Amino acid sequence: MSHKDLHFVHVRQGGLYWVATTTANSSPFTVIEFLNRLTALIKDYCGSLSEKSVQMNFALIYELLDEVVDYGYVQTTSSDVLKNFIQTEAVSSRPFSLFDLSNIGLFGAETQQSKVAPSSAATRPIQSSREQGGKSEIFVDVIERMSVVIGSNGVLMKADVEGEIRVKCYMPSCSEMRIGLNEEFSIGKSQLRGYGAAVRVDECSFHQAVRLDEFDSHRILRLSPSQGEQTVMQYQLSDDLPSAPPFRLFPTIERDSGGRLLMYMKLRCDLPPKSAAINVSATIPVPKGSVSLSQELSSPDQSAELRPQSRAVVWQIPRFPGGTQLSALFKLEVPGLSSASMLEVGPVGLSFELPKITATGLQIRFLRLTPVQPSPSQRWVRYVTHSDSYTIRI
Repeated sequence: MSHKDLHFVHVRQGGLYWVATTTANSSPFTVIEFLNRLTALIKDYCGSLSEKSVQMNFALIYELLDEVVDYGYVQTTSSDVLKNFIQTEAVSSRPFSLFDLSNIGLFGAETQQSKVAPSSAATRPIQSSREQGGKSEIFVDVIERMSVVIGSNGVLMKADVEGEIRVKCYMPSCSEMRIGLNEEFSIGKSQLRGYGAAVRVDECSFHQAVRLDEFDSHRILRLSPSQGEQTVMQYQLSDDLPSAPPFRLFPTIERDSGGRLLMYMKLRCDLPPKSAAINVSATIPVPKGSVSLSQELSSPDQSAELRPQSRAVVWQIPRFPGGTQLSALFKLEVPGLSSASMLEVGPVGLSFELPKITATGLQIRFLRLTPVQPSPSQRWVRYVTHSDSYTIRI
C-alpha cells in the first residue's frame, strides 16, 4: 500500500500487524522477509509473540530495533550476534515451570521416556539463564498442516500435507547437533528405500546451515544450532496420504413436518484407538435467515451454537478419541424454508489438532549433541498435525 510516496508493507504474526514503511523503491519481498525475521527475533527474546508480551517487553523490543536497524539499513537479524549487545531482560508473560504437567506435552526424543514437559516450556526467552539457572534444553517440533477435500460420496478428492521441523535451542554452547530421521524416509517416488513402511514426501528443502553429507546414506541432518528458533527442514506431500484421513462424516439433511430443517451428523474419528484429536470444531453452513437452533448431542462435553452473522452452526468437541463416533442432531428454524434453500447446507469445514501424530509418518529417530555437554541437557520432541483446510462436501 502506498500513500503520498510512502510505502507500507506488513505481515500478520501472533495476532498483530507488523508494519514497515519506506520512501525508497525497495523490494516488497525483501521487506516482508525482514519483517518475518524481526518477528522471529522478538519471539526468541520475549518468549512468545502476543500483544501482552509486546506491552510487557517494550523496552527490550526497542533495544532490539536499535541494534537491528541503523538509519533504515538492516544490520543483522542473528540472535547469536545480538546476544552480545542486548542487555535488557525479558519479562515473561507466563511463569515457566517444568512441573506443570497439565497441558499437552513435549515428549522426550528417547521415546522410552515417560517424562513430559508442558507445552509452554518452549515459550520462554532465550536470555533467561538467571531465571532458569542456566538450564540447557533443546526443543524439536515436527509440525504438519493437512489440506483435505472429501466428496459427498465419501471419496478422497484431494490431500496435501505441508510440514516442517523446527528447532528451538536454549543451550549456551553446542558445536553440532545430529537429527536422525526415519531410515525409510524418501523424497519422490523414485527414491523409495528400505524394507519397512515407506515415509515419502514429494519436495523437501533445508535451512542453509544444515549439512547434508550424511543425509543420503543415513538420513541424518547435521547443524550447529544458534540460540532461538529456526526451521531446519520443510517438506510437502500431495495426493498420497500413507493412511486414511482422520475424519469421516455421515450427514442426513431433511425437513420435518413442522417445516424445520433437520441436520443429523455422524462424525467418525479414524485415528488409532490410543490416539485422540483435540480442539475439534465443525463449521456447517446453513441457509440464510436461520433464526434459532435446538440440538441433541451424543456426549455432554460437546457444544454447538448458531452464528447468524457467518450463517453457520459451529459444533465443538474438546477431545475426540480414535476409533469412536460422535453424533449430533440440529433442528433449525428457517422461515420460508424451501428445497432450494436446503441446498445452502454445507460443505462442512473441520479444524482440529492431532498431538503425537504426523500425517506423513515422519519421526525423529534420535537427537544427539556433540560434544557431550558438561551439565545435563534435556532434549524434547513434539509431533503435531493441524488442519489447514479440511472440507467435507455434503
